[in-house]
Amino acid sequence: MKEIDALIIKALKYKKNGLTDHEIAEDLNVSKETAIWLLNKGKEKKPEGDIKVGWRSLGVYPSRMSYISDALCDILLEEIENNDLDVNTVVGIAINGIPFATLIAEKLDFELAVFRPHHEKEGWFSSNYANVKNKQVVIIDDVVGTGDTFKNTIKATKSEKGTPVLCIAILNKRAQNDIQGVPLRALIRSRVI
Repeated sequence: MKEIDALIIKALKYKKNGLTDHEIAEDLNVSKETAIWLLNKGKEKKPEGDIKVGWRSLGVYPSRMSYISDALCDILLEEIENNDLDVNTVVGIAINGIPFATLIAEKLDFELAVFRPHHEKEGWFSSNYANVKNKQVVIIDDVVGTGDTFKNTIKATKSEKGTPVLCIAILNKRAQNDIQGVPLRALIRSRVI
């Protein structure tokens, strides 16, 4: 219960600082329903099937993010070889997918694009990084929950005339191995049983 109380305090602090329910959910790595439950101080019925992911032991040390990125690179190279993919751009989903996508792009000498999702609109690609037009892209994020962030990134990539060929995450909370027909690979898969 101590951890729940700490999450409630953190969620309320984020709300006080102006974050939306969606942004709070993203930062805490929980579903939007769980974030709303936390904001209501746990008074309602707790949403079922969600898990809290704590990345602090990774995120504090770039060397640890690099080790995880090495494992993600290995998965990506395996997919390239097994499925004859011609990848030239890595898309990092803001905010937590960006450091891993950056390290992967550097290690494999791919271009780096950054997608900024929005919970009510499609989102957009940052003009400070590579564009995805006419490119074969791999989309990187830390966690897949509902898959909505990947779905929006896939849609935006196609709108920009890019071709999403693979989605990669560190943790997959869902049972499916694809998102809108784009293969999904993850380093870890979690299941609520």
